[in-house]
Amino acid sequence: MSGFLAGTLATIVTVPIFAMFAIYFITRFVTGSNKKSFHVAVDASTVFFIIAVHFLIIIIWEKSLLGVILTMLLAIATVMVLAQYKIREEIRFGKVFKGFWRLNFLLFFLAYFLLAAFGVIKRIYETFV
Repeated sequence: MSGFLAGTLATIVTVPIFAMFAIYFITRFVTGSNKKSFHVAVDASTVFFIIAVHFLIIIIWEKSLLGVILTMLLAIATVMVLAQYKIREEIRFGKVFKGFWRLNFLLFFLAYFLLAAFGVIKRIYETFV
Protein backbone atom coordinates (compact mmCIF):
# COMPACT_ATOMS: atom_id res chain seq x y z
CA MET A 1 0.00 0.00 0.00
CA SER A 2 2.82 2.43 0.82
CA GLY A 3 4.44 1.60 -2.54
CA PHE A 4 1.24 2.57 -4.33
CA LEU A 5 0.99 5.79 -2.36
CA ALA A 6 4.64 6.65 -3.05
CA GLY A 7 4.18 5.92 -6.76
CA THR A 8 1.04 8.02 -6.95
CA LEU A 9 2.70 10.94 -5.16
CA ALA A 10 5.79 10.68 -7.38
CA THR A 11 3.60 10.72 -10.51
CA ILE A 12 1.63 13.73 -9.30
CA VAL A 13 4.83 15.66 -8.52
CA THR A 14 6.59 14.78 -11.77
CA VAL A 15 3.52 15.10 -14.00
CA PRO A 16 1.30 17.66 -12.27
CA ILE A 17 -1.22 17.72 -15.11
CA PHE A 18 -2.46 14.36 -13.77
CA ALA A 19 -3.07 15.98 -10.39
CA MET A 20 -4.97 18.79 -12.05
CA PHE A 21 -7.23 16.40 -13.98
CA ALA A 22 -7.75 14.13 -10.96
CA ILE A 23 -8.71 17.06 -8.75
CA TYR A 24 -11.00 18.42 -11.48
CA PHE A 25 -12.87 15.15 -11.95
CA ILE A 26 -13.21 14.52 -8.21
CA THR A 27 -14.54 18.03 -7.55
CA ARG A 28 -16.81 17.85 -10.56
CA PHE A 29 -18.26 14.62 -9.22
CA VAL A 30 -18.79 16.19 -5.79
CA THR A 31 -20.04 19.66 -6.81
CA GLY A 32 -21.46 19.08 -10.28
CA SER A 33 -20.13 22.48 -11.40
CA ASN A 34 -17.59 22.70 -14.23
CA LYS A 35 -16.47 26.25 -13.43
CA LYS A 36 -16.01 25.68 -9.70
CA SER A 37 -14.24 22.36 -10.34
CA PHE A 38 -11.85 24.00 -12.78
CA HIS A 39 -10.98 26.77 -10.32
CA VAL A 40 -10.41 24.28 -7.49
CA ALA A 41 -8.23 22.12 -9.76
CA VAL A 42 -6.15 25.12 -10.84
CA ASP A 43 -5.74 26.37 -7.27
CA ALA A 44 -4.86 22.96 -5.86
CA SER A 45 -2.45 21.93 -8.62
CA THR A 46 -0.40 25.14 -8.55
CA VAL A 47 1.82 23.79 -5.79
CA PHE A 48 2.46 20.63 -7.84
CA PHE A 49 3.52 22.72 -10.85
CA ILE A 50 5.91 24.76 -8.68
CA ILE A 51 7.49 21.59 -7.29
CA ALA A 52 7.66 20.02 -10.77
CA VAL A 53 9.42 23.09 -12.20
CA HIS A 54 11.92 22.94 -9.35
CA PHE A 55 12.70 19.28 -10.07
CA LEU A 56 12.90 19.85 -13.84
CA ILE A 57 15.49 22.58 -13.22
CA ILE A 58 17.48 20.17 -11.05
CA ILE A 59 17.32 17.47 -13.72
CA ILE A 60 18.25 19.78 -16.61
CA TRP A 61 20.98 21.92 -15.03
CA GLU A 62 21.94 19.70 -12.06
CA LYS A 63 21.52 22.49 -9.51
CA SER A 64 18.73 23.76 -7.34
CA LEU A 65 17.26 27.17 -8.02
CA LEU A 66 14.72 26.95 -5.21
CA GLY A 67 15.95 30.23 -3.75
CA VAL A 68 15.37 31.95 -7.09
CA ILE A 69 11.88 30.43 -7.35
CA LEU A 70 10.98 31.56 -3.82
CA THR A 71 12.39 35.04 -4.48
CA MET A 72 10.36 35.23 -7.68
CA LEU A 73 7.21 34.23 -5.78
CA LEU A 74 7.89 36.91 -3.19
CA ALA A 75 8.51 39.53 -5.90
CA ILE A 76 5.27 38.63 -7.67
CA ALA A 77 3.36 38.89 -4.39
CA THR A 78 4.92 42.28 -3.69
CA VAL A 79 4.01 43.60 -7.14
CA MET A 80 0.45 42.30 -6.77
CA VAL A 81 0.04 44.01 -3.37
CA LEU A 82 1.46 47.28 -4.69
CA ALA A 83 -0.74 47.15 -7.79
CA GLN A 84 -3.82 46.49 -5.66
CA TYR A 85 -2.93 49.45 -3.44
CA LYS A 86 -2.32 51.78 -6.41
CA ILE A 87 -5.58 50.81 -8.15
CA ARG A 88 -7.97 50.57 -5.18
CA GLU A 89 -6.08 52.56 -2.52
CA GLU A 90 -6.78 49.68 -0.17
CA ILE A 91 -5.51 46.14 -0.01
CA ARG A 92 -7.90 43.21 -0.10
CA PHE A 93 -5.62 40.32 0.73
CA GLY A 94 -8.14 37.70 -0.37
CA LYS A 95 -8.27 39.15 -3.88
CA VAL A 96 -4.52 39.70 -3.94
CA PHE A 97 -3.82 36.11 -2.91
CA LYS A 98 -6.29 34.70 -5.43
CA GLY A 99 -4.72 36.73 -8.24
CA PHE A 100 -1.21 35.89 -7.03
CA TRP A 101 -1.98 32.17 -6.91
CA ARG A 102 -3.64 32.08 -10.32
CA LEU A 103 -0.85 34.11 -11.92
CA ASN A 104 1.63 31.62 -10.47
CA PHE A 105 -0.41 28.79 -11.94
CA LEU A 106 -0.13 30.37 -15.39
CA LEU A 107 3.59 31.06 -15.03
CA PHE A 108 4.53 27.65 -13.66
CA PHE A 109 2.17 25.80 -16.02
CA LEU A 110 3.92 27.46 -18.94
CA ALA A 111 7.36 27.00 -17.37
CA TYR A 112 6.67 23.30 -16.79
CA PHE A 113 5.90 22.61 -20.43
CA LEU A 114 8.75 24.80 -21.73
CA LEU A 115 11.27 23.15 -19.40
CA ALA A 116 9.98 19.67 -20.27
CA ALA A 117 10.35 20.39 -23.99
CA PHE A 118 13.77 21.96 -23.43
CA GLY A 119 14.87 18.94 -21.39
CA VAL A 120 13.80 16.49 -24.09
CA ILE A 121 15.52 18.51 -26.82
CA LYS A 122 18.66 18.80 -24.70
CA ARG A 123 18.79 15.02 -24.11
CA ILE A 124 18.27 14.31 -27.82
CA TYR A 125 21.04 16.80 -28.68
CA GLU A 126 23.44 15.26 -26.12
CA THR A 127 22.72 11.80 -27.51
CA PHE A 128 23.82 12.74 -31.02
CA VAL A 129 26.70 15.04 -30.17
